[in-house]
Amino acid sequence: MSLDRADLWDLRPMQSLNTPDYKFSWVYEQWKNDNYKEVQKRFDVPYDKLPAPSKIPGATLEFDIKNLGKIISSRLSVTDAVCEVKWESGIQFNSFVHGSEPVGWFRFKGVDKDFKPILIPPAYNTKGKNKADTLAAGQNFDLRRLGYPQGKVSEEKNSITYTQEGWGGFNYEVNVTWIQKGDVLEGCWSISSDFPEWKKTKKASAAVKEELKKGYFNAFNSHKKWWAGFWAKSSINIPDSILEKQWYLEQYKFGSAARDGAPPISLQAVWTADNGKLPPWKGDFHHDLNTQLSYWPAYSGNHLDLETGYLEWLLKNRKTFKKYTKDYFGVDGLAVPGVTTLTGDPMGGWIQYAFGPTISGWLGQHFYLHWKYSMDREFLKDKAYPWIRDVAVFFDEISVRDKNGMRKLPLSASPEIYGNAREAWFGNTTNFDLANIRWTYEKAAELALELGKNTEAEKWNEILKEWPYFAVDPEEGLMVAPGHKYKESHRHFSHLLAFHPLGIIDYSNGEADRKLIDNSLNHLLEVGSSLYVGYSFSWLANLQARVFDGEGAAKTLRIFAENFCLPNSFHVNGEQHNRGYTRSNYRIFTLEGNFAFAAGMQEMLIQSHTGIVRIFPAIPESWENVSFNQLRAQGAFLVSAKKENGEMAIVEIKSEKGGILKLKNPFKKQSFTCDTTYKLVKDIIVISTSEGQEIELKRSK
Repeated sequence: MSLDRADLWDLRPMQSLNTPDYKFSWVYEQWKNDNYKEVQKRFDVPYDKLPAPSKIPGATLEFDIKNLGKIISSRLSVTDAVCEVKWESGIQFNSFVHGSEPVGWFRFKGVDKDFKPILIPPAYNTKGKNKADTLAAGQNFDLRRLGYPQGKVSEEKNSITYTQEGWGGFNYEVNVTWIQKGDVLEGCWSISSDFPEWKKTKKASAAVKEELKKGYFNAFNSHKKWWAGFWAKSSINIPDSILEKQWYLEQYKFGSAARDGAPPISLQAVWTADNGKLPPWKGDFHHDLNTQLSYWPAYSGNHLDLETGYLEWLLKNRKTFKKYTKDYFGVDGLAVPGVTTLTGDPMGGWIQYAFGPTISGWLGQHFYLHWKYSMDREFLKDKAYPWIRDVAVFFDEISVRDKNGMRKLPLSASPEIYGNAREAWFGNTTNFDLANIRWTYEKAAELALELGKNTEAEKWNEILKEWPYFAVDPEEGLMVAPGHKYKESHRHFSHLLAFHPLGIIDYSNGEADRKLIDNSLNHLLEVGSSLYVGYSFSWLANLQARVFDGEGAAKTLRIFAENFCLPNSFHVNGEQHNRGYTRSNYRIFTLEGNFAFAAGMQEMLIQSHTGIVRIFPAIPESWENVSFNQLRAQGAFLVSAKKENGEMAIVEIKSEKGGILKLKNPFKKQSFTCDTTYKLVKDIIVISTSEGQEIELKRSK
């Protein structure tokens, strides 16, 4: 059993980021003078060569089961998040990590008195020659390169404690304690972490001692209660068992990895590599796609309570981000590094994306979505608008003028077109960067108006007019940048950001947008998937759902679930069965593909990004019997719906905050009843709701 905790980190600063050359202006000069190898040497290479900063593993808990006989079953119940293993001899093992407390439990029934756990520290200081570091994607470094001193393992009669000193005064403690009663062994474990500047928390040994007083079953009951509350938030029922099962497994992962007050979901979250090496890509926080996709399902999935940890972490590290903005870009406002540590500090890497100038705009969408799905005005006033406003200030200050007087970025990029080559920087603003910029000004103006800040709204609208429209090919749709078409398969659909997820371009905007989207998506499919990874298929399904292509979205999600996930459902980037969907066949676990899958499934069932709630907007025609319970729509509406024998049967809506509900008539030409007053305007059901009001619409018999 791998024991992990999200804040186990080596936080030593990246050496190359504290030099006079650590400036966007210096990078621009090297690019302009065709001396870009010097930039790669100083900022890209150290990420690949140095083992830290990095997420680090905790410890391993093992049990010697060789004498227990044949295992007859091993299963995970996602309902209550407990693992169960049974042996032919009648021995049974159960284990869970508590839903709300920082402890894990295990229980064996049928073992003898000498049976006990073994705690194994990570291989920070094992003897022998260092194994060669893997230079494949992920840069898995041997743990010994961190240079940690030997950790201390102390063992008592029924307890083992491991303490490990890391870098810069960081240390962590792992404790496992157990009680044996006859043939039953019950135990509890915990990990505590400490850094000199952090708020002091309870040591692992103290947490375990306190938890043991409750006993296994009392602890399990409170754990089960947390998960019951989680599953009560939303559910789906669809006639595709593969997609339905995968969706529930993604929800389980989200419930396991996201918490208010905890760090965001990183590349592997709490499933750090346990193989004597650091995790792929150092287990860091990638904000050029990965953290964003990981929280997509939180909104319509009705888990805003778990999504807040992401936003609070961003706000907590705002001072760090502003320092980075001033140090690197030399301006005011708010920029976020594309690759960060636990504390929000930059880590370097391919700097077109690790130091990408518009990442904070995409992150701003999550503040906006939280507002739209919650309608929490305090959040809007104190958190959402201030974030987006500061990003708008940054874009204003970093921009320059082109020969026509329009604004542009001095250098622009589109993740991850052309890798980290000099060509990955564009002299004209890419559609990716432009999408983040235009979205930021559009929403800054919208939110300023919502708050009665009319002068600020006018300012943002005027600046928006000074930015150009997107680079468009009349036949192929959205390009990468002016003069640069989307020519070859790519894993990151960065050039399509304005369509999804930002929604600046949308079918609802009229025929021009519809044609642009159709051309862009058709061209994407024509170019093909040869260089896709798993998350590309998850994202593609979201695109297809947005154009109401239920058949295409379902097919794409099945490709993901059946070909880019292990039997345990975890996304491993590469195709695992060589069926020709892509040339990528490696096996490196990251989470964003899993969560983007869940979001795609939800987009098929409900959409509300235009302000109009659409029910079953993108499901296959064969899905005649399908339902969902309490999916969330923008406007803070909780929606449940059921389709029976191909016809809409019932829709139930709860308005949390009141306001105008606009619902695309899901009954189409069928007659229906509604238990409150409504208007039907061009096939849109319009209802003025009050706070807490519950509404029922039913097909007439």
